[in-house]
Amino acid sequence: MKVNKILGITVTIESKSSVLEKILLYIGKPTGIFHIISLNPENMVITTEDQLFKKIVETVKMRIVDGVGIVLAGRWLGVEVGERVTGVGLMEELIKVASDRRLRVLMIGGKENLADELAKCYKDQFPKAMFKGIQGVKYIQKPMKDEEEKIFSIVADYKPHFVFVAFGSPNQELWIERHKNEFVNCVVMGVGGAFDYLSGNINRSPIFIQKLGIEWLYRLISQPWRWRRQLRLLKFIGLILQEKWKKK
Repeated sequence: MKVNKILGITVTIESKSSVLEKILLYIGKPTGIFHIISLNPENMVITTEDQLFKKIVETVKMRIVDGVGIVLAGRWLGVEVGERVTGVGLMEELIKVASDRRLRVLMIGGKENLADELAKCYKDQFPKAMFKGIQGVKYIQKPMKDEEEKIFSIVADYKPHFVFVAFGSPNQELWIERHKNEFVNCVVMGVGGAFDYLSGNINRSPIFIQKLGIEWLYRLISQPWRWRRQLRLLKFIGLILQEKWKKK
């Protein structure tokens, strides 16, 4: 399979169907952890600042191209990036898979009680699957030992097939990596603010804005406190310009 790199990170050429096919194959015969990371301009910039995070991103089982900025950068740099598969969209697809195959889903993180409330909603919508939600860790930068012991006691008893972790990037990916042995035989994906969107607590941008790839602007307008995070978008553009210059 042809692979390409953007800012030193391998971007594997995938379609949504091939992503789902690989996940289903793993579910049928799991070995180790199947860690999925969504690539977007923000966390790509973080890989240039944090070598541990870069190593995690580069060595996980699967990377999906989430942000439209990655797609545009790929086109400009002459790097094939495959189909854009958003983290929220993939989570929704895997929830349907869980329903079809009567699988167990565990949601960790988000605001207080949010994961549990979302799990209850999914139970009503998809009664054939099993859902459980826990907040897990109050302050992910300084998780308490008893918090993590409780989480992994639940993981050991519940034996989830899919685990969605909403601690925000890069904290969620670093946390998953630290505890990969506890997530053996699980498909695990950090989903950032997906619980807020899927629960309806925060409205997603209109479909036409999603297709244009400017959801970041919609979020910035509706959540102006995010402006500091958007500075990484400017840095991403600068890094891509540097990479383009080096290729000349």
